[in-house]
Amino acid sequence: MVPALAGCGGPLSTLAPQGPAAADIATLLWAMLAGAALITVLVLGLIWHGFARRNPRAPGEAFWIKGMGLGFSFAVLFAVVGSGIWVGERIQARPGADVVRVEAVARQWSWRFGQPGPEDEIVWTEGRLHIPAGTPVDVVIRSEDVIHAFWVPQLAGKMDALPGRDNILRIEASKPGLYHGTSAEFSGTGYAGMRFEVLAYDPAAPPAFSDLTTREAP
Repeated sequence: MVPALAGCGGPLSTLAPQGPAAADIATLLWAMLAGAALITVLVLGLIWHGFARRNPRAPGEAFWIKGMGLGFSFAVLFAVVGSGIWVGERIQARPGADVVRVEAVARQWSWRFGQPGPEDEIVWTEGRLHIPAGTPVDVVIRSEDVIHAFWVPQLAGKMDALPGRDNILRIEASKPGLYHGTSAEFSGTGYAGMRFEVLAYDPAAPPAFSDLTTREAP
């Protein structure tokens, strides 16, 4: 089953990261999977030991209870928790001179995005967010009605869109391309179609916003 799951792909796959935050999350996923596999092997070993014929030279109860049951299990647990803390610190949004700030506004059942355009004016687009590739981007996420969630699996983790509150998620695309996103929070009968796209463009060739609606507020 695990090898089959490892072959999962597609535009919403977390196993095909295309940005530093997504790569850290994928690394944490594999670390947790490895830890779970080690604990599973230990449990199967204990079951085998319980049914196997006794061998006088086999390790005693102290080895299995203290060494493996406690020592080994806690070592795996500390390694996995430490990896989670390390990844959490790395993907936090921190101020920086090169960080681009955009907005994502959710509503039943679509997304509206505000991004810097020519002369630093705000350009609002429906269903597609434009970001420069190779540049950290802070997405200010909010909702106009109920709880939604902004999620682009190949670029970063999930962040809730809450009414009356702004949440910030740091994303970055390592290379130009079109990345798919979705809401990861059920919000009603139209939830299944609440998809969007993130277009990461070459900073040397920004998109032409002349055909898009431009104004200061959604």
